[in-house]
Amino acid sequence: MSVLITAFYAGLLGLLTLVLGGLVVRQRFRSQVGIGDGGDSRLSLAIRVHGNFIENVPLALLLLLVAEMTAAPTLLLHGCGIALVVARLLHAFGLSRSAGTSPGRFVGTATTWIVIAILALVNLYHGSQALFG
Repeated sequence: MSVLITAFYAGLLGLLTLVLGGLVVRQRFRSQVGIGDGGDSRLSLAIRVHGNFIENVPLALLLLLVAEMTAAPTLLLHGCGIALVVARLLHAFGLSRSAGTSPGRFVGTATTWIVIAILALVNLYHGSQALFG
């Protein structure tokens, strides 16, 4: 069984998490804060951008992996993978610019949740077919 589609999107998102983590480290050096945010709003935003990524992407990738392993349509897998990468870029850009609402943050969050919902439903369908015929 091949999981090359998930491998591709996991690779892209893995690189993105390194970039986001690097931005946190850079801001820590600038603000001279080792733990927490030290009241620095830019550091706080960088931490939240990275944290939100870590809170959402692993589940989405797990769902993508299971969908691929259960032979979900290739087009659906790529659609969800592309949407997830774009969503996380939009969210990171939107939240890094403002702690308040922003179009990038809203669209990124909504798209991430839609991808998770679609993949969860696909997996429920495939799982129910295996369990109940």
